[in-house]
Amino acid sequence: MPELPEVQTIKNDLEKAVCGAKIIRVLVNNPKVIRQPAPAVFKRSLEGLGIKRILRRGKLLILELSNGKFLTIHFKMTGQLVLRKAATAKKNLESSQPVNINSRVTFYLNRGMILDFNDQRLFAELRLINDWQELAFIQKLGPEPFDLTYADFKDMLLKRKTAIKPLLMDQAFIAGIGNIYAAEILFHAKINPGRSAQSLTQEEQDVLYKQIQAVLKSAIKHGGSSVDDYVRVSGKNGDYARFHQVYGREGKPCFVCAQPVKRIAQAGRGTYFCLKCQV
Repeated sequence: MPELPEVQTIKNDLEKAVCGAKIIRVLVNNPKVIRQPAPAVFKRSLEGLGIKRILRRGKLLILELSNGKFLTIHFKMTGQLVLRKAATAKKNLESSQPVNINSRVTFYLNRGMILDFNDQRLFAELRLINDWQELAFIQKLGPEPFDLTYADFKDMLLKRKTAIKPLLMDQAFIAGIGNIYAAEILFHAKINPGRSAQSLTQEEQDVLYKQIQAVLKSAIKHGGSSVDDYVRVSGKNGDYARFHQVYGREGKPCFVCAQPVKRIAQAGRGTYFCLKCQV
């Protein structure tokens, strides 16, 4: 699932390309990804609207539209947004078939652009709604990492007996951090993922807070991590995977101490860490 850096990268890429563009036509190729309203209403309601602004909350992408409504996209496991130019725009608009056979929903924009929503496993959720902040899971989200002060972060850790890795991945605790970045953040902070949150010293809390900020900012700078299905709006891979220190490196030597990176199951997910570097 795309995490905060990937969704932020998609947001940044779309802002440059489609803000101010108009949705000319919507082609629904597989209605399963449309959660509300009904696919026919979804299609009809979007056509003719302009894209006013792009937002992000946690792992959710939000397109503010010219009529005040919002198109929300939850990518889940394999969702993608890929922008391409219409080679023959008139022909594409008149055709009943999408040019991209992998697209679940195709948005034809003015300026000769086509925005494909791809989702191999059909777990994604597209909604056209009046207020994205009223979504039940949005109301349960914790603070954004970049809005979080160190004082607030320390208070959040108090009396939390949960292991620190699953806690970082808990969207009600902090929004946007998933498996990849929780592992990378803890490696950079030199903290074992099995440690309870309340066991961290003040110095460790300080380092962890700083590494949350640093790792996420670096991942955004490099366009996110393409380790599964994630691609940027251009269709190209994000570049941050080559900077991963532990994630996906089971049995390979740690870049710091050369000990093999270990993988364990933790809260139903694979956790990668270095036994020697992370205490």
